[in-house]
Amino acid sequence: MSEAREITVGGVRLAYRESGDLAAPPLVLLHGLGEDSTGWDEVAAAFGDRFRVLAVDLRGHGHSGRPGTYSLSLMRDDVLGLLGELGLAQITLMGHSLGGAVAFLAAEARPDLVGRLIVEDVTPTFRRDQPLPERPDGPLGFDWDMVVAMLTEINQGDEVAWQQLSTITAPTLIVGGGPDSHIPAQKLADAVARLPHGELVTIPAGHYVHNRRPAEFIAAVREWLERLPGPGGSGLSGHRRRRPAAGRSGPGWGAGWRS
Repeated sequence: MSEAREITVGGVRLAYRESGDLAAPPLVLLHGLGEDSTGWDEVAAAFGDRFRVLAVDLRGHGHSGRPGTYSLSLMRDDVLGLLGELGLAQITLMGHSLGGAVAFLAAEARPDLVGRLIVEDVTPTFRRDQPLPERPDGPLGFDWDMVVAMLTEINQGDEVAWQQLSTITAPTLIVGGGPDSHIPAQKLADAVARLPHGELVTIPAGHYVHNRRPAEFIAAVREWLERLPGPGGSGLSGHRRRRPAAGRSGPGWGAGWRS
């Protein structure tokens, strides 16, 4: 069972759901664009035996505040502020898509807070030219202005974030979605090549790996953690880097607006 909680960071209400062993090391989960923390339920349950799991609603999503100002850096600062308010450090940070892009920025900015990094089918943003979609009909579980702001920023790309991948000290696992994903396989390989301690595992499930093949996603993350020393791992030392051959390239980061 997860407990719904809220905290205010920089004047913005952040909702999160906490589960697992509250005395264990923290695992923080960040969802994709247009989603919320509930999308991690199966993953959170699987890792509750070894982690204190906190699944966060990013600003503009779910039960978090909708302040009207949105950017990847603001979302990064929200997450880092939440860690500070809760007194968490050396966390395992896991992010899918938008949440993964935020996780990269957090690991670059505060290596003292992020001890391990897991990102699902995403890299730092790269330049693209994707038209903005029209707003869906009916009520939404997120701020549509946030979607427009984020997709506009994503289209511009962030070369600085790419350059700073080399500064990430945390062991990092990238889980790619294979040829059915719109994220180019070569971009994932390029990101791994820049990471000091990076590894890429591919599960051919498309962009939503943890939703479409949860058992395989969970097993891949568990296997990776078992080879790492420290919190949540088995104490085994070392980790290997795996670089796949370039696969099919899709149209870019977030071919559908729910990236």
